[in-house]
Amino acid sequence: MIPADSAPGEFHDGGVRVTTPDVVLTIPLLLRSALGGLLMGLANLVPGISGGTMLLASGVYTHFIDSVARITRLRLAVAPVVLLAVVVGSALMAVLLLAGAVKDLVVHQRWVMYSLFIGLTLGGLPVVLRMTRPLDRAARVGAAVGFVMMAALALAQTSGSGAQGDSASVILLFVAGLAGASAMILPGVSGGYLLLVMGAYVPILSGIDQFKEALSAGDSAMLVQVGLRVILPVGIGVVVGVAAVSNLLRLALRRYEKFTLGVLIGLLLGAVVGLWPFREPVRPVPGDVIKGQVLDTESIAALEVEDWPAQTFSPSAAQVGLSVFCIGIGLAVTTLVDRVGRSSGAGSGS
Repeated sequence: MIPADSAPGEFHDGGVRVTTPDVVLTIPLLLRSALGGLLMGLANLVPGISGGTMLLASGVYTHFIDSVARITRLRLAVAPVVLLAVVVGSALMAVLLLAGAVKDLVVHQRWVMYSLFIGLTLGGLPVVLRMTRPLDRAARVGAAVGFVMMAALALAQTSGSGAQGDSASVILLFVAGLAGASAMILPGVSGGYLLLVMGAYVPILSGIDQFKEALSAGDSAMLVQVGLRVILPVGIGVVVGVAAVSNLLRLALRRYEKFTLGVLIGLLLGAVVGLWPFREPVRPVPGDVIKGQVLDTESIAALEVEDWPAQTFSPSAAQVGLSVFCIGIGLAVTTLVDRVGRSSGAGSGS
């Protein structure tokens, strides 16, 4: 019989291929969904970290994609709605409750946190590898393609960011919302980095700040202006991006399963390139360009530490040892969740 929490195309320990037409809720699946949402929320707090990677590492990525695709095609059912609510709710909870703490840790203990994220990311490999067995030529080619794409993006991210202005057109904001939402569910891709490259990072953040200020001041005219100019086009782009990418991925997983899973493996491995932990923020100097602005002494003083450029440093032996330990902790967390989910899922199947 089919295990209750099987993903489409998943291979289990018995080597039997199973395909489920619908998501079937089990306690292990809900626990993995909650953990995946929590990690996705934490990842979205960290520039350069992919929320999709965290879902993949938690073993609920295919369930998430399938649920979003079904809901956006108005094929409503209880299980996909519940699973999506658990993932999104956990992510929002992580963002609301842990944003300040995680932000401080990433800024001041970057190499420790990035080491932990490396472990969490690599912990997703056994999940995808088990789904991909046997690793045929299509899977290997897909893995190579995914790795090259993600490694190139990661290297470009560490070399600098795109120039930005203080304003953006409605079309650009729509495209930015679409790209950011797409990156949110694509493993290994950072939505914040894509916004930086597109020059939409500052306009979107400025628009959100203006919207909150207008809301607190009760300025309805400003609310309408900012809402129509920034919030609405970005919001529409986000909805379209999530719907389009989830349906495309669902189609790819069904028609080109091995190649698509291979690409996901490559994205996971390539994401580690962008998580090199031994980098630290360096105070900018007058004349540097950050977020499209040429800095002077006054603007540097007002700049937050998290916006400083990062520079590679040579770690001490103690730092290397602690980094390896943190990587091991991350691996242990995702591996334990995977094992508990598989054993409980096998026990629930009949």
